[in-house]
Amino acid sequence: MAKLKINHYVVGPVQTNCYFAINDETKELIIIDPGYSPKQLAERVRQEGCTPVAILLTHGHFDHATGAADLAKEFSIPVYAYETEKETLENEEMNLCHMTGEHHVFHADIYLKDEQELDLAGFHIRVLHTPGHTPGGCCYYFPYENVVFSGDTLFCTSVGRTDFPGGSMSDIVRSIREKLMTLPDRTTVYPGHNDVTTIENERMYNPYL
Repeated sequence: MAKLKINHYVVGPVQTNCYFAINDETKELIIIDPGYSPKQLAERVRQEGCTPVAILLTHGHFDHATGAADLAKEFSIPVYAYETEKETLENEEMNLCHMTGEHHVFHADIYLKDEQELDLAGFHIRVLHTPGHTPGGCCYYFPYENVVFSGDTLFCTSVGRTDFPGGSMSDIVRSIREKLMTLPDRTTVYPGHNDVTTIENERMYNPYL
């Protein structure tokens, strides 16, 4: 089994969690939600002495996607997102750029389906469609490493906001119950903001569930 190392960087104006999922044996890495600071993140990649293979976006809001295009170009790697998140990525009202006074549209190279399985950087990854924060929000589950990157779907004892365009409280709660709470208790949850948690902790203490 590949040895997973996770580097965590907080980027941008709303303190977004960007993660590097690093295969410590092959020195390949996956960049998850590079919302800001692409130059600094690229330098971190070089400091690690690793080869990036992909960028995974959990959803299309500006604070998760803004740095993706620059990093994709820098390292000639594809950007992945869920198939129904295309509109959020490409629409300034839905990707919330208008809130910052900036103008950006984002793109993915590869659009994913629910329960699709990927093999990247020596890791096996399952795509979990978890609408509610956005229509095409998704989580990336690494079953053999017992980790899930939950984006803005599930937080430590909380859930993502649902008052943005395309959001739905009933959808996000259903997504968490049906897609995330069925994962093993010991699964570590790496969310898009704030602290790391576990499925067991959320099952016990998350007031939304």
